[in-house]
Amino acid sequence: MAQQLSFDLPAKPALGREDFFVAPSNAMAVALLDPQFAWPSGKLVLTGPKGAGKTHLAHVWASQTGARILSAASLSEQLVPELAQGPVVVEDVPQIADDQEQQNALFHLHNLVLAQGHSLVMTGRGAPNLWGLTLPDLQSRVQAATHAELQPPDDQLLAVVLAKLFNDRQITPKPDVIPYLVAHMDRSFAAAAQIVRRLDQLSLAEKRSLTRPLAVRVLSEVREEAAENDASASC
Repeated sequence: MAQQLSFDLPAKPALGREDFFVAPSNAMAVALLDPQFAWPSGKLVLTGPKGAGKTHLAHVWASQTGARILSAASLSEQLVPELAQGPVVVEDVPQIADDQEQQNALFHLHNLVLAQGHSLVMTGRGAPNLWGLTLPDLQSRVQAATHAELQPPDDQLLAVVLAKLFNDRQITPKPDVIPYLVAHMDRSFAAAAQIVRRLDQLSLAEKRSLTRPLAVRVLSEVREEAAENDASASC
């Protein structure tokens, strides 16, 4: 039997405040990003692992404050005067650790935004002191910001994240799929995203509904690939 062609269409994430589930692992970050909370320095650094919700929370804050959002990699000196007219979110700051021009642009944006009385949010994985920025003045200003950290998920949050990822792809798993995944998968947001993507692809390719046996199969494949990668890395 010929296998059905499947297309890995990008999921459209829901980024509203009502779509963000507050749990102990993220409650402090949610509280700090409340527009009524005044950061002492006028700036905040939001950190957490991949898929933890940094972009989601940044969009929530931007929708409440009218902030502009851009990636650090797209920042340039020419954009600074216009961006500094209001609050700004700069995402994935560690990505420019090796780019002196973009670090200079962020440094000037930081100073101008705060000088004009607006707020600045910067996001990235890992603690700010580990971002490796080579511009000392920028690194010191990043570390002086209020810090909100998103922690790895607990069971309840992981279940909600899985449900949201499935919903973003407009697919409905059988009722026992999410509890099984929560009990057996690696406890990370990145793993959740990978597993949901693989389940979506497999169910489309085989014209099967999203069942627990399919989840068992995908988890087994993911573990085997991880073991092979670990073996290759140790050679």
